[in-house]
Amino acid sequence: MAVLFVRHKVKDYGAWKTAYDAFDAERKTMGVKAHGVFQAEDNPNDVTVYHEFASMEDAKTFTGSARLKEVMKSAGVEGAPDMWFTKKA
Repeated sequence: MAVLFVRHKVKDYGAWKTAYDAFDAERKTMGVKAHGVFQAEDNPNDVTVYHEFASMEDAKTFTGSARLKEVMKSAGVEGAPDMWFTKKA
């Protein structure tokens, strides 16, 4: 199992979350098995998400997707996100 963590700033959390939730069915077809959303305690527009995948290859394919980049941009993600890949120890 691979887990992708993504941290980014968003313009407006409510608008971003609406777009994130609308992308759920499509995200599943892209290999996401489970996910979660977190906000920084002092800034609701500082968002960290995790996505679980069956393999590291699936996780890296997901992050390279043009569709994902399109959705992130339209959802109000500001700047380049910090992404890191992990595997269950």
